[in-house]
Formats: sequence, structure tokens, C-alpha cells
Amino acid sequence: MSTAAGEGSGRMGSGPRRDWRFWLLLAALLAIVAALFAPRIVQTGNVREALLVIDVTGSMNVRDAQSQGAPATRLDAAKRSARDILAGLPCGSRLGLAIFTERRSFLLFEPAEVCENFAAIAGSIDDLDWRMAWEGDSYVARGVHSGLAMAASLKADLIFMTDGHEAPPLPGGALPAFEGEPGEVAGLLVGIGGVDPSPIPKFDQDGRETGFYAEEDVPQENRMGPPPEDAASRAGWNPRNAPWGGEPATGTEHLSALREEHLRALAAQTGLGYIALGNESGLLAAVEADTRPRPVEMRLDTAAIPAALALFCLALLFGLGATTSRRPERLPTR
Repeated sequence: MSTAAGEGSGRMGSGPRRDWRFWLLLAALLAIVAALFAPRIVQTGNVREALLVIDVTGSMNVRDAQSQGAPATRLDAAKRSARDILAGLPCGSRLGLAIFTERRSFLLFEPAEVCENFAAIAGSIDDLDWRMAWEGDSYVARGVHSGLAMAASLKADLIFMTDGHEAPPLPGGALPAFEGEPGEVAGLLVGIGGVDPSPIPKFDQDGRETGFYAEEDVPQENRMGPPPEDAASRAGWNPRNAPWGGEPATGTEHLSALREEHLRALAAQTGLGYIALGNESGLLAAVEADTRPRPVEMRLDTAAIPAALALFCLALLFGLGATTSRRPERLPTR
């Protein structure tokens, strides 16, 4: 009689345990079924579509920029910031890549969706190199104008990263005429480089650094077009044989710094925004402010929510089950 009562009480004691295990298992099963039939929610979100142009001319090799807190070339800093822009764009956005050298922007690939093609776009940015430049000239203003025309044809905004160093300098310092409509293409000029003039590294035909450019290595004045108003006061001036004077021009064009005033004037001419490269959050905020949001419908899959609940229930079931399992009873010793 006492043995039967003991067995009955044992079954009653195991009942509550079977009860909570049963309810956890049932909750997990229902959550899995809900995940299989979970609806997709349609929401309207804002994405961006932009063409990113990076200056790869010689002055971008100057080491007066910062990348992850360490000294870096302007080109390396631009590439780092370009990856930050890529990572900061929401899924559904599209980003294309181009380089600037000589007097025009050259398209590498048209805008592609950033999440599906993240690795390919990031790899293309990492592979940018100053050796891609096919000429030594750097007509930045014409390159920006070219980039704007290209962005317009792609129906994209423009993000142009450069130090603003014109080589040779602009005739009389005047911007070339802009044939487009200011503000027709939205976008941003990103200035890169330090404010103090720094020497420009010089490389040989094998890509080895051999020193820095000297004053006589680069044109200090642009002598295309009519001579300046003060030409007659220069030594050796002759209206026919030496309209620019009889002596070579001198200056500091062999040194490079961020030409912020020039880039601000170029931004005002074309209707673009401007920011000097600083912290990541400031750059991303400027990209968001100066590019146009494009509303799109996005389908959000809600299956992850009940699936996570099912996983939690199963983990709780087996975890608590392992900690509350009964140890085997010892046999009575005689």
C-alpha cells in the first residue's frame, strides 16, 4: 500500500515538469508555423543613387591626410572615406565609381545596388591607384564639369573627392565656363588634404619614389590664351616675341595643399555642396544633406521574429531540462 502511494506521488511530482516542457515545445512549434506563413510588410524608404569620383592625380600622393588616426596619402584617405560612404548607404541605394585625371572623369562602372554588390564595390575602391592616371595634368574644374555631365546621363547624384590642385594653374585663376545648369545635378565636393603646402612625391617609370617635385619640374603659370594685364611690366617683355615676359615663371605650384577656396567657388558655380574631409559622421551627414532622397517601396520579411521566438523556446526547453533532470537513485546497500 505504501509502495503504491509512493509511486503515485512520484508520478504527480513529474507531472508539472512535463507540463512546462509541453507548453514550451508547443510554443516553439507554433512559432515555427508562424515563421513559415509570416507576411512581408511593404514600407516606403529613402535611398540614394550616386556616382563617386575619386581624384587619382599626382598631388593625391601627398602624405598630409589621416586614415584611422595614422598619416596617409590623400588618395588612401579618400578611399577610406569612400568605403565609409558605401557602408553608410541604406540597402536599395546604388553607387557607381569613376576616377578623375587630366581633364575628365572616367567611368569604371555604373551605379549598382550597395548591399548585393558590397564586396565588389569595396574591392574596386581598394584597388584604385595613382598609376591609373594617364596624364600628368590635373584640370580639376573641368573634371568636375565632366563628372556632372556623366552623373546626369546616369540620373545619379555626384560625390567628387579631390584636393582641388589645378596643374597647370588656371589662366588668370578664373574658373572655366560651366555649360550645365547649376543645381540640376545634386551632389557634394569633398576636399582632401592639409592646409599647409607640402611637397609632391616624385616617381620613376617603375613606380619607385625618387624624391619630390622641384620648382622647375612643374609649370608655375598657365601661358595659354591672352597674357595677363601686368605682362608689359615683366622683364624681357615683348608684345610679339615674349608677350608673357622673357623669364620663366616662378611660384609654389610644386607644393600642394587643399585648395578650399577654389573648391568652394567651384561648388557655388555648379550648385554642389562642399565639405572638407573630417570625421566619418560629418561626411555621411553631408552626403545625406546634399544628395537627393529617392523614395522606394521595400518589402520587409517578418519571419525572423517568430523564428527567433521558436529558437528561444527550444533553447529554454533543453537548457532548463538539463539543469532540472533527476539524478539516478542509488540502490540501497545491504
